[in-house]
Amino acid sequence: MCKRCDWGTKNELMISYHDEEWGVPLHDDDKLFEFFVLEGFQAGLSWQIVLNKRENFRKAFDHFNPQKVAAYSEDKIQELIRDKSIIRNKQKIRACVNNAQRFLEVQKEFGSFDRYMWRFVDYKPIQNCFKTIGELPAKTELSDEISNDLKSRGFKFVGSTVIYAHMQATGMVNDHLVDCFRYREVQ
Repeated sequence: MCKRCDWGTKNELMISYHDEEWGVPLHDDDKLFEFFVLEGFQAGLSWQIVLNKRENFRKAFDHFNPQKVAAYSEDKIQELIRDKSIIRNKQKIRACVNNAQRFLEVQKEFGSFDRYMWRFVDYKPIQNCFKTIGELPAKTELSDEISNDLKSRGFKFVGSTVIYAHMQATGMVNDHLVDCFRYREVQ
């Protein structure tokens, strides 16, 4: 049996997410948008809740196509607010539509959202060396900087903690514990 980060052992869904996705450097704009949306919905909740509803989110939000989400009408927003299969937080749903619009603006300005985000880490993952889950930060000076930049561009639900979680999920930082089998694999 291989050693995993403690949080990644709770159930099969978390194990799969930990082993296959979390911390892997991600450069696909559509997938980055998906994680960006999901991290926003996680604010104040556990990742397990969001992960359990991930497939429902994909269906409800047109597989996280930023062009489609950016064009959502008020009728579509109201439909999402009534959708019991997702997290029905009105502010987060409206923020998602707003963020899709801002996402497209960033793509236009930088050529891709990937190029925009990864420039903050000089286009290579930060390699941390944490031994216990208690050492993992909730946010950093860098996540503060990214959060502030996103807010200045009009993004919503992009606090520093949300942004650090996004950085972890998309491999901008390697926060697998050093004794986790994935630590070296994602280096």
